[in-house]
Amino acid sequence: MAESPTPARAENYLAPETLGQLSPFELRAKMVVEGVMSGMHRSPYQGMAVEFAEHRQYVSGDDIKHLDWKVFGRTDKLYIKQYQQETNLDVIIMVDASASMAFGTLPIKPKWGGTTASTATRAWTKFDHAAAASVAIAYLCLHQQDRVGVAVFADEVKRLITRSSARVQWRNIVNALSTEPVEANTNIVKCTEQVLGKITNKALFVIISDLFDDADAIRQALARFRYRGHDVILLQTLDRQEMQFNFDQPAPFLGLEGEGKLRIDPRALREAYLKAFRTHLDSVAKSALGFGFDYHRLDTHESVGPALSYLMARRAAFAKRSKVG
Repeated sequence: MAESPTPARAENYLAPETLGQLSPFELRAKMVVEGVMSGMHRSPYQGMAVEFAEHRQYVSGDDIKHLDWKVFGRTDKLYIKQYQQETNLDVIIMVDASASMAFGTLPIKPKWGGTTASTATRAWTKFDHAAAASVAIAYLCLHQQDRVGVAVFADEVKRLITRSSARVQWRNIVNALSTEPVEANTNIVKCTEQVLGKITNKALFVIISDLFDDADAIRQALARFRYRGHDVILLQTLDRQEMQFNFDQPAPFLGLEGEGKLRIDPRALREAYLKAFRTHLDSVAKSALGFGFDYHRLDTHESVGPALSYLMARRAAFAKRSKVG
C-alpha cells in the first residue's frame, strides 16, 4: 500500500501579517442569504430573531409580547414588531488548477508551505498565490462561523470539499490545495455547471483564476451565477511578467495548455501583446461588473493581505449603504 503524503502544516499557509491585515474585516454578503442558523448575514425569512425589520398590524393569535406599545400610544392601534433573522453564509471558493496557473517568475516565498506547482518550479506560481488567497478567505469565513467549501477545477472539477464550518475544515482546505496537481486545460463553463449542480441555496462564490479562457465563455459562466441568484467575487490572479511583458531576449515561449512552443523576439511583440492582453482584462472586468459582481486583480508579486483587505472594506461599505449585509 502506498504511503499517504505527509499532511501540510496549515500554519505555513497563512502569513501572520496577512492575518493581521484581515482581522479588522468581515466578509459580507451582497445578496440576501438563506439559512436558519444564527450568524451575521441577513435572511429573507422574517422571524423574531435579531434585527428589527418593520411593523405589521396585529391579528388575532399573534404573541402580544411583540406588540409595540409606543406605536399603540401614538396611534391607538396594535402593531407587531418584525425582525430580520441573521443567518450563516455559504462560501464556495473555486480555485483554478489548470496548467497556466503553474507559471511564476517570483522566487518561492520564505517559509511558504508550498504546492505541487511551486515544488516543481521552485517559483511562486499563480496557483500558490491563489492558494494563499483561498486559505486567507477560508480562515476569515470560518472565524465568522460561515460554512466554506472549495472546488478545484481545470477542464473539469478535480476536487470538491463539501461546505462545513467545522474547525478542521481549514486544515482540510490547506491539505487539498497543497497536494492538488496543476495541469490540464481550462473549461470554466463546464466547471461552473458542475459546481452549480450541487448547490441548491444562494451562496457567495469566490473564483480565483488567471481567467485565461475565452472572454465569451467567462461571461457565460458569470451569467449562470447571476441567473441562479448567487453572489460572486472574481479574483483574476496574474504574474507581473504577464502584465508587463518585460522579456528582452529572444527565447522559446511554451504554451502551458497545449499551444505548443514558439521562438519569438518579445521586444517585437510587446506592444501587440499588451494591447491584446489589456483588451481581454477589460472584457473580463466589464462582464463581472455588469452582473453586479466584485472584480479584483491580484498581482503575484504583491502580498494577498492588502488586496483582500481592500476588497473586504469595499464590500462592507456597500453592505452599509444598501443595508443588505
